[in-house]
Amino acid sequence: MSLSCGVECIFVFGCARWLWKRCTYIGSYDSATWPSATAVEFESVPRVCRLILAIYEPDLHNPQNYIPANGYRLNPDWVIKRVTYEQTQGHAPPYIIYVDHDHREIVMAVRGLNLAKESDYKTLLDNKLGQQMFDGGYVHHGLLKSAVWLLNRESETLKSLWIENGSDYGMVFAGHSLGSGVVSLLSILVVNHRERLGGISKEKIRCYAIAPARCMSLNLAVKYANVIHSIILQDDFLPRTATPLEDIFKSIFWDTFIPEDRKLRDPRRLYAPGRICGRFPPEVRTAIPVDGRFEHIVLSCNTTADHAIIWIEREAEKALQLMKDQESSKTVTVAPTIQKFERLKTLEKEHKDALERAVSLNVPHAVDSAEEEPLENNGEGSGINGDKEASSSTETKPSGGRLNWEEVVEKLLKKNETGEKHIEDDTNVSH
Repeated sequence: MSLSCGVECIFVFGCARWLWKRCTYIGSYDSATWPSATAVEFESVPRVCRLILAIYEPDLHNPQNYIPANGYRLNPDWVIKRVTYEQTQGHAPPYIIYVDHDHREIVMAVRGLNLAKESDYKTLLDNKLGQQMFDGGYVHHGLLKSAVWLLNRESETLKSLWIENGSDYGMVFAGHSLGSGVVSLLSILVVNHRERLGGISKEKIRCYAIAPARCMSLNLAVKYANVIHSIILQDDFLPRTATPLEDIFKSIFWDTFIPEDRKLRDPRRLYAPGRICGRFPPEVRTAIPVDGRFEHIVLSCNTTADHAIIWIEREAEKALQLMKDQESSKTVTVAPTIQKFERLKTLEKEHKDALERAVSLNVPHAVDSAEEEPLENNGEGSGINGDKEASSSTETKPSGGRLNWEEVVEKLLKKNETGEKHIEDDTNVSH
């Protein structure tokens, strides 16, 4: 009897300890050790949030849903294209293409999940564990299909805009929620097929994933952290929710008992993409986390409120203003150009350190990423020749020559008919 009581006490104690840890976990724990972001790094975030919000407006000349009190305002005359659900026919969420002449950027912004649209649910749920292998890792199958569709549809438009406005213009992809996953994978496609956009250099490509869905394996999230920037507001549920979404209850309960090293070694486990900026009131912190990458769902009343694009924009604007005030109050002892250069070198080092950290933790395929990155940092991957080398990472190289874009897409989106056979057949896509 005493042994039985002892076992029951241990079980009850274990459950109580687990419940306590789940209920008291807060979002700021994820970014507690991260360094603070600078105003220069974060200044684009409120702007891209407003561009995403513009997709929701029926008339950009007379906005009804959201009018910013101050700061950046979209110029309706610079909108090149607005695409609705009727025009995408369910292949992708609605989006706009905008040329921001003030900041010398060509922007494609994609809206988030529409709760009333069946096509959005189909895209989000079109994923099975390990279904889509890509670029040496795994990605969300439905989001990749949307990204490929967008690139096929708009590559000529983006290419002509970039050539027309000059090579000093940057290419920015921004999205919220469902759209963030689409633009994240679209950015990877563009980086590896820059000839589709006229040979634009990698340094000119940026992606801002606002409240992102978990859409790529850990090695890809770290590898492309110098291109993709995820913006996560405190307790937001989506970046913490495993995809496919049918595993959400497993994420809340069972994932707590899975050891961290086992999660890291699972190549099919998807993560929020790229470098992460976490909003921790009243400051913004940024890092390229490898272990502890927003694994825990936070049980709080803010999990859904922190996902709203309007709320993220307002909080981002407040945070940016606070950073500017703090930086302006400091005594400037170094020229701003030197400061920017030093910060750039710091970011490059952080990226290299993150890749090395992934290798040390035995993250699958991280070695390939770590070997490729120094070439890019040294500038050897830039230019036309660099574009061709980079694009080969997602193209098969048969003895007769390289595949064209259509053949690459056909291989990428091939149905997973026999599980392991699919993975073996698609391995060549990443080499």
